Amino acid sequence: MPVGTAATVKGLTQQALEELDAQIILANTYHLFLRPGHELIRSLGGLHAFMSWLRPILTDSGGFQVFSLSDLRKVTDEGVTFRSHIDGSEHFLSPEIALDVEMALGADIIMVLDECIEAPASRTQTQKAAARTLDWARRSRGHFSRHGDAARQMVFGIVQGGTHPDIRRENADALVSLDFPGYAIGGLAVGEPHATTCEMTAEVASRLPADRPRYLMGVGKPEQVVDYIALGVDMMDCVLPTRSARHGCLFTSQGRLLIKNARYAKDVRPIDESCECAVCRRYSRAYLRHLFLANELLAAILNTHHNIHFYLDMMRKIREAIGFGNLSRFRTDLQARLETRHSELGV
Repeated sequence: MPVGTAATVKGLTQQALEELDAQIILANTYHLFLRPGHELIRSLGGLHAFMSWLRPILTDSGGFQVFSLSDLRKVTDEGVTFRSHIDGSEHFLSPEIALDVEMALGADIIMVLDECIEAPASRTQTQKAAARTLDWARRSRGHFSRHGDAARQMVFGIVQGGTHPDIRRENADALVSLDFPGYAIGGLAVGEPHATTCEMTAEVASRLPADRPRYLMGVGKPEQVVDYIALGVDMMDCVLPTRSARHGCLFTSQGRLLIKNARYAKDVRPIDESCECAVCRRYSRAYLRHLFLANELLAAILNTHHNIHFYLDMMRKIREAIGFGNLSRFRTDLQARLETRHSELGV
């Protein structure tokens, strides 16, 4: 899912996202709660109407953003009190309030509030956060059953547990007993080795219902995405394609390419000769390098278009490989290309 934190995927219009055939995008409760405010968005017809995007939207509860404000928040069993990163104003977010905000926004898939912790964290700290997350999930499930509309929105629970397999398993089993229509795996890809992320994902995904969406939050690099899918993950989101694009890092079928490198000053080839996106059909590496070095807005727009296309096209090819029973071979071929060519392309 392309990330549209503040109701916009940075660098792309909604029309461009439709042309790229993005099926669903992510927006963030924390940012929209603070600016422009969920009640304003509700009054304007909800998030779909507000941002003129008629396809599905998923909203993160804001838990990750709130808990990243370590110097500006206080957590209790009731919820979290935090200060806005914008103006320092104080706010309180409970599991119920987070859902109220997301219901007002009107996203199709909404996430429960969870407690994200720093990594690495002690076993005691991890157990406490996982227990609190589970309690918040129970409260969220009850609140939505009383005040939500299951015909319009789906609520996903979030599994926490750090890098402790037994805590992850216990948290997942308890969450499944609450019978959510979908489940997310949170608190990973926050600095731990990729192998550990895969280990924890495998522990959790194997315990979640196979007939319901399984969402791994905040991942990942192209060569890693296919690993998660092989473990049973259905949905992912990451700012990597858009953020990398703004820093001149482009994803190609042969690895990552840093467009600022001098070797591309006279290069008339497209970013990726095997890519069929609108940018690769029209513009040269030389021109894109010029735009980037000149700090032109068009550089971020074109780079983002290409990177989002790369990710969405990769996912289409993965779905095709699954359909033909060729995921293992596709995974091996993809990783061999992406993991061995980075140095050749200037990374």
